[in-house]
Amino acid sequence: QVQLVESGGGSVQSGGSLRLSCAASGYSYGTYAMGWFRAAPGKEREGVACITWKGERTDYVDPVKGRFTISRDNAKNTLYLQMNSLKPEDTAKYYCAKGYNSACYLPLSAADYNRWGQGTQVTVSS
Repeated sequence: QVQLVESGGGSVQSGGSLRLSCAASGYSYGTYAMGWFRAAPGKEREGVACITWKGERTDYVDPVKGRFTISRDNAKNTLYLQMNSLKPEDTAKYYCAKGYNSACYLPLSAADYNRWGQGTQVTVSS
């Protein structure tokens, strides 16, 4: 049974940093691309970043480029999202997701991911 469990969310002030983690189990983690998505109150879920199964390619949506870094440790079956220079508009529930295959590309579409975690809340105050 595939399980994705996020952690690391919290409340920070604008300009602060957080590191999210996503522990994966129940499948061959090192075979599939992974992604991070977020959903703000009253807004649709949007893609944030993705990474190929080997980690050699990453991609980011424009609002987070230069501030967020996605990475993975296949030996630990764990996905990460380092978030720096956080802004109030980054406030959302963040979800990790398992891709259907090994590819990572924009635009990030939820339809390309078939397993989801329960999410972790990130709140950034001004």
